[in-house]
Amino acid sequence: MSDRSTDLASKLLEQHVKHELAALKGAKLRKFFEREVSELLEHAESLTLNRLSSVDRVMGVIQRVVVDMELDAGIAELAAETATAVANAPVQQETTLGDIVNRDQASGVVEELLQLRQQRERMIGEMMAHPVYQELVSSLVYTGLVNYLYEDNLLAKSVPGVGSMMKFGKKMANRAVPGLDETFERRIKAWLSDSLPGLIARSEHFLNQALTDDEIRDSVMTAWEALEGRTLAELQEGLGDGEMHAFVGLGYEFWLHFRHTAYFEGCARAVVDHLFAKYGGEPIAVLLADLGVTRELILEELNAHVVPIMDVLREEGYVEAVVRRRLSSFYHSAATRKLLDANG
Repeated sequence: MSDRSTDLASKLLEQHVKHELAALKGAKLRKFFEREVSELLEHAESLTLNRLSSVDRVMGVIQRVVVDMELDAGIAELAAETATAVANAPVQQETTLGDIVNRDQASGVVEELLQLRQQRERMIGEMMAHPVYQELVSSLVYTGLVNYLYEDNLLAKSVPGVGSMMKFGKKMANRAVPGLDETFERRIKAWLSDSLPGLIARSEHFLNQALTDDEIRDSVMTAWEALEGRTLAELQEGLGDGEMHAFVGLGYEFWLHFRHTAYFEGCARAVVDHLFAKYGGEPIAVLLADLGVTRELILEELNAHVVPIMDVLREEGYVEAVVRRRLSSFYHSAATRKLLDANG
């Protein structure tokens, strides 16, 4: 390339850089977005999801970004600090539970839960079968029976001195026959052990009959009325910064394990498979419409976020550097040199 052509190429480069920089700010940048978004949405009317992507590609993204990506411990620390900041924010003192969830919404949730009758009966059955509950029933029945025999029965209440005589007789019998108390207790508990399945079955039957939809509805809504006027700060009493950090840490550890489970992979694949089964053969515009993504929404977000970011990057000199790197290779290329020399 001759000196004249080299000089001309440099001048053309500078003019082209200025032209691009002017187009990447203010009204011209917004016009560019409007034109290109309209063009892209036109293509969205004919391009299908299957043509742009696939189940395997999306699952690959989930695997790389969600499952395999190493998470620094700073993420958990930041999450804990953020949760603490939210819990201590003044808005917690100013906001009641009713401000977030109104009565109609709470009632709607209750009505939906009442439809889960099978799950409710199963939960009651599992609760009744739990060893802790059975031990509680056994203990209550035993204590009540012993108290009744020695203190609260009708004879002891009606005839003065009978209760004291029974206790005295019990002490004398124990002296005469050591271990009588233990034998009595053992026999009662043996009887309870034999009777417990029937007691549990009757308890389960009673609860299923007693916990009617109306009873549950009234109980839950009564509890709701007692809570809806309380502030979130009041509801969080006893949950300090230390507890908050501990819960966030537990959640973080759970996520680290959960994302590697076959269950997570199965759920993710089910979602992606369904997405492509429903929208794979449809134009992208159908998916965007169902998601509520419109031209106006896209432009609003571009103008709200991208334009200010471009302004900062331009002030930092980054935009010019990118444009210059992009164009320099063309103006210094052999093809451009040959063209300028031929028209010199």
